[in-house]
Amino acid sequence: MRLALFEPDIAGNVGTLLRTAACWGIGIDLIEPMGFAFGDRAMARAGMDYAARADVVRHADWAAFERQAGGRIVLMTTAGATPLFGAAFRADDIILLGSEGAGVPAAVQERADLRILIPMRPGFRSLNVAVAGGIAMAEACRQTGWAF
Repeated sequence: MRLALFEPDIAGNVGTLLRTAACWGIGIDLIEPMGFAFGDRAMARAGMDYAARADVVRHADWAAFERQAGGRIVLMTTAGATPLFGAAFRADDIILLGSEGAGVPAAVQERADLRILIPMRPGFRSLNVAVAGGIAMAEACRQTGWAF
């Protein structure tokens, strides 16, 4: 299982997800361009020393990522068709999160093998991307029998 971040805007969210993924042994794909310099101090602060221990692969753009993607692409989206707890995850899934400001373009939405929505109370649009990523990774790990 891997987590992919599509053109992330906020270093702190990337750092938080790097830290979470490192703790759980899940690799991260960063799809550029990013809205900050990769070594940005804000990311380092959020990721602490865990970020350096994360399995990170950087991709120049969506096309480069897509050429190397080896599993099913599971897009977390507010326009998702399948509620999170109704989705069936696989051990080789790549959980894809869009950028904080723009999400993902239509072509990426269409490419996704599965689109998932985290249910929320009426009147709420979305969660912070790092929170959504953590929730998605935890559920995917639970379903696939993840263990250290």
